[in-house]
Amino acid sequence: MRGVIFDGKHPLVADDLEVRAPGPGEVLVAVAAAGLCHSDLSVADGTIPYPLPVVLGHEGAGVVEAVGPGVTHVAPGDHVALSTLAACGACGECDRGRPTMCRESIGKPARPFTRKGERLFHFASCSAFAERTVVKAVQAVRIPTDIPLTSAALIGCAVLTGVGAVLNRARVRPGASVVVIGAGGVGLNVLQGARIAGASVVVAVDANPHKETAALQFGATHFVGAGAVPDASAAVRAILPAGADHAFECVGDTGLVRQAIDLLDRHGQAVLLGVPPAGAEASFSVSSLYLDKAILGCRYGSSRPQHDIALYARLYQEGRLLLDELVTRTYPVEDFAQAADDTLNGRVSRAVLTFRR
Repeated sequence: MRGVIFDGKHPLVADDLEVRAPGPGEVLVAVAAAGLCHSDLSVADGTIPYPLPVVLGHEGAGVVEAVGPGVTHVAPGDHVALSTLAACGACGECDRGRPTMCRESIGKPARPFTRKGERLFHFASCSAFAERTVVKAVQAVRIPTDIPLTSAALIGCAVLTGVGAVLNRARVRPGASVVVIGAGGVGLNVLQGARIAGASVVVAVDANPHKETAALQFGATHFVGAGAVPDASAAVRAILPAGADHAFECVGDTGLVRQAIDLLDRHGQAVLLGVPPAGAEASFSVSSLYLDKAILGCRYGSSRPQHDIALYARLYQEGRLLLDELVTRTYPVEDFAQAADDTLNGRVSRAVLTFRR
């Protein structure tokens, strides 16, 4: 079968992958579509260290082909969105409703794939850039069959991370003010999360002026083109003189982390979603935090995937959450290199790889 592999040198599209059958508590999914996220590219450029060789991809949707013993919540033929959260369901964090903090889901990659006799690692417990993948049962969330799988693929990362950061981590309230730095795939979902939460002023900031249309469509009330003004922070302050209740950094740049903190009003929260290089450090004025400001980390939107994916699917059906509009372009998996180039150069909000059969 086909899939995208990173061997430590460069990503390549292989056609001779094999994946084992599902074991107890596992599901075999025929992947129909998979979103290309910067996290996948960050493995290839070394920003995210990962064991190699690895089958990439972590944002996908498809159809269940088989289930292992003990799996009852999905069955062959069901449409599912995939989550990267291979939580155990039994530890203290899972019991508290915080599966993103489950230690079983962090840093324990499996090796269900083989190629020419060599075992390959599972990226983010998902490896959605393969025609078929094996995931833990908790990672496969059934969705209605009327949701296009090319759109549903994006729920499992961009939507869970962005919308979840607003609703679950920051808990934005109606009438709040929000600044979103970076209007890529995650940033757009922060914007629509703020809209769904009822925020009154939502400012999107991005260096790419072509992102203004999408930012406004997804929920921004204002757009600041960082590359077209001498001081982006001053431009935001012209809209929110006292600062923002919430600022979300969605780029992974330490300078922008500082900007997010500096743009807060008293009692404001800065939520960090972008992924800078490993070991990167950011600075800020300690005295500013005494005004009840907070800096919040956020893993995967502090999500509960079995609950949240079903919620977001329902919001999509009600017309309140945008999915189709996130997909700028679809690419057959063989065109991975072009999809990656378009993503890196900001030509797409989200590229989606497809597996045509």
